[in-house]
Amino acid sequence: MDLNLYKRRRLTNQVGLTLSMFAMALGLFVLLWILFVLFKNGLQSIDWAMFTQSTPAPGSEGGGLANAIVGSLMIVVTTALVSTPIGILAGVYLAEYGDQSKTASVTRFVTDIMLSAPSIVLGLFVYAIWVAQAKHFSGWAGSMALSLIAIPVIVRTTENMLRLVPGSLREAAFALGAPRWKVATFITLRAAQTGVITGLLLALARISGETAPLLFTALNNQFFSLDMNAPMANLPVVIFQFAMSPYDNWVRLAWGGALLITLTVLLLNILARVFFRDKVQS
Repeated sequence: MDLNLYKRRRLTNQVGLTLSMFAMALGLFVLLWILFVLFKNGLQSIDWAMFTQSTPAPGSEGGGLANAIVGSLMIVVTTALVSTPIGILAGVYLAEYGDQSKTASVTRFVTDIMLSAPSIVLGLFVYAIWVAQAKHFSGWAGSMALSLIAIPVIVRTTENMLRLVPGSLREAAFALGAPRWKVATFITLRAAQTGVITGLLLALARISGETAPLLFTALNNQFFSLDMNAPMANLPVVIFQFAMSPYDNWVRLAWGGALLITLTVLLLNILARVFFRDKVQS
């Protein structure tokens, strides 16, 4: 082997590793810096009033985020109830039935477009077909906009996870006389359930902080409301509005709301991973 070639390859390898380590360290530094600032300002803002009082009026003291927290929970839960069955069933169809189907090819193409579409475009779409026609904002419209963001993520993740299931598992089920729909739902989907749940969590994590679609659909509500057919308060829009306000208590509540969303997504991922890992091992 040529000694010069060997040295050149070693040098190239060392340069690549050095650049990779530098990029990783830079990314971690920025991430930890963001988390440090968020926790520093957010922890100082969290108190009991944040969970028991509604958002304050301009210029007033005190207040909390109770209406925004409840509104966000209602919108996100509704989104999960709508997007989960649609996304999983579509992913099962693409992975198990759509190998030679033109419909599946079109579905994959549309899914890829929706994955890359800006969230504000989806919000404007729902505004045009729903809010503008109904002539009022609503929590239902907000859930629909977020569903358009979550469904492509769930579809693509479900399809990819199902394709990782060994073909021998399907063949064994077919050999026992199981119909195709049972193999897809009770064999392959169950084998890939951890990955499917991960895709669902990724979708929920993405929509939890989306602001632009909700600005055009759910808007906001200063008061506590459980009516999904009316404008509804939600954490992303409240954070967006309060963070740019000249009032100190509004800025404080914005930091607290940002920390709540971060902790919720983090806790959801940790609990789900631990739960499903134990379930698979058992």
